[in-house]
Amino acid sequence: MELIRGLYNLRDKHRGCVLTIGKFDGVHLGHQAVLSQVLEKAKALGLPATVMVFEPQPEELFTPLHAPARLSVLRDKYSQLQALGIDRLLCIKFSPEFAAYSAEQFVENLLVDLLDVKFLVVGDDFRFGRGRVGDFAYLQKEGEKCHFDVASTQSFRVENCRISSTAVREALANGNFGLAQQMLGRPFTISGKVLHGDKRGRTIGFPTANVLLKRVKAPVNGVFAVEVIVKGQLHNGVANIGHRPTVNGTRSQLEVHLFNFNETIYGQTISVVLKHKIRDEIKFDSFELLHKQIKQDAKKAQQLLSMS
Repeated sequence: MELIRGLYNLRDKHRGCVLTIGKFDGVHLGHQAVLSQVLEKAKALGLPATVMVFEPQPEELFTPLHAPARLSVLRDKYSQLQALGIDRLLCIKFSPEFAAYSAEQFVENLLVDLLDVKFLVVGDDFRFGRGRVGDFAYLQKEGEKCHFDVASTQSFRVENCRISSTAVREALANGNFGLAQQMLGRPFTISGKVLHGDKRGRTIGFPTANVLLKRVKAPVNGVFAVEVIVKGQLHNGVANIGHRPTVNGTRSQLEVHLFNFNETIYGQTISVVLKHKIRDEIKFDSFELLHKQIKQDAKKAQQLLSMS
């Protein structure tokens, strides 16, 4: 699958496509139902199936404090869309300049001139252009004028499919990972590269692999029993996801301790599958009390995973 980052990387060869536009956060089964139909339409027309996403997501630019938690970052979306057989992923930087595009510019400059879209699939609540004046009806009118067809994602959904990114977030927030897995079609996983941390954990016998969460907001917070994929191998562990208030942490990150594991994995990409929530993240009065709790958390995680 080809990744095109930014409008300036669009070339003549990218003209002519079946396009869908959306957040596709989590690429859950509802998204997959839409995308399978997009793929069928692209095959029928002999055109590449193309997905357009925005980074950051519009809410993260305009109202970052109220933006929904991310289920997936761009790297995750790329992997999931590639697995589904999408041909191209167009990632547009959502900047104040891009947000200032008029609805007419969005359609004529981007959809028509740069992409020459032949078939467009969007949600019937899709809004675009400065002041969000562009809507589904406007796209249909422009489609007739500029010779492209427009369809709503509602017409492409699986019958009785009520899956949404919001519902997945709620399931994760409630620790219902089984329900989240049913809606995603796979276990909820956080992946990332292992970075150097402050190495406090190794001083108390609990070395951790640290992954910085490149999200405005994470969909989960707390301590979890986890399975971790490292170099293709599955390991059990206990993880903390949050800001580490006891040590005055400021960045949201994932820290995972792998049981019976002593390899150096800095720079490796790991995937962490959340299996059970143990507790919320809390601030302890001392590092010693935190150490005591970590031992209890690790024991609880081992018990939970042994029953899985």
